[in-house]
Amino acid sequence: MPAKPPLLSLVIPVYNEEKTIPELVKRLRGLLTILKEKHRFGKEDTEILFVNDGSRDGTFDVLKKFCESEPGFFLLNLSRNYGHQLAITAGIDTARGETVAVMDGDLQDPPEFVADLYAKMSEGFDVVYARRKKREGESFFKLITAHVFYRILKKLTRFEIPIDTGDFRIMSRRVTNVLVSMKEQHRYIRGLIAWIGFRQTGLEYDRDERFDGETKFSVSKMLKFALDGITSFSSAPLKFSSYLGFTSAFFGALYTIYILYLKLFTDNTIQGWTSVMIVALVLGGIQLIALGMIGEYLSRVHDQSKNRPLYVIEKIYSSKPKSKK
Repeated sequence: MPAKPPLLSLVIPVYNEEKTIPELVKRLRGLLTILKEKHRFGKEDTEILFVNDGSRDGTFDVLKKFCESEPGFFLLNLSRNYGHQLAITAGIDTARGETVAVMDGDLQDPPEFVADLYAKMSEGFDVVYARRKKREGESFFKLITAHVFYRILKKLTRFEIPIDTGDFRIMSRRVTNVLVSMKEQHRYIRGLIAWIGFRQTGLEYDRDERFDGETKFSVSKMLKFALDGITSFSSAPLKFSSYLGFTSAFFGALYTIYILYLKLFTDNTIQGWTSVMIVALVLGGIQLIALGMIGEYLSRVHDQSKNRPLYVIEKIYSSKPKSKK
């Protein structure tokens, strides 16, 4: 007989967090104590799944040693680095809990807050997301770009994606079952969860500074993440390219009428080179922008058509064999 599913699974993606792991484990034990005192959780009522996303430091060795000696803790070791969103996906796919929580492993998301999310969920919600009230230790550039991105995305989509939220949240089993069935290659998980629907609400918290090191989200990764979010839930960029084409054609027609007027009804001479170059450069730029937008969507269709697995798990390490779903 398979073991009874735990009440709560906590998924934690990690990448190069060797120095953070000891403090993270300490605070996770504190979370277990809070769950026991406030919600009467027993030893079998929680499972904590670390997802090692191809770390290049000693993160794997530290977590492997810990999870093989500590019941209730599991290490999903991915075969290589797949990225933050797919690491979360691997954890959610593997989690057995009646509720599933997700948090980052850099301690910017306070583990103790999971107990508050769980308590809020008991009021009848299927998703409770943590909304950032303060974001300590983050640059002005990251703060302003995140502020702008979330509000642009909200305007572009036809359903409500909560602003100022990350992947830190808790979900019911019926939400995660739907999420597991969604096999999109380019994933924007907080958007997918918002698309699923059901009763969702937010709970505010203060986001801490990283415990150690610098953020793993470079500018290029931030741009890719933003592009995935927009292209996954909106066709607005394609519509924008169409509007841009119509606008340029309209002004081009006006300019043509102006040139014909000068040619037929005045003695003014047109030098030609400057105006031709301006028109060529403007129209060429517009065409390249439109082709680039179309290319982004086509590349996603191409990736999806390959039907490759989203990730590969090298092995699940634990103190005892993990029972199947």
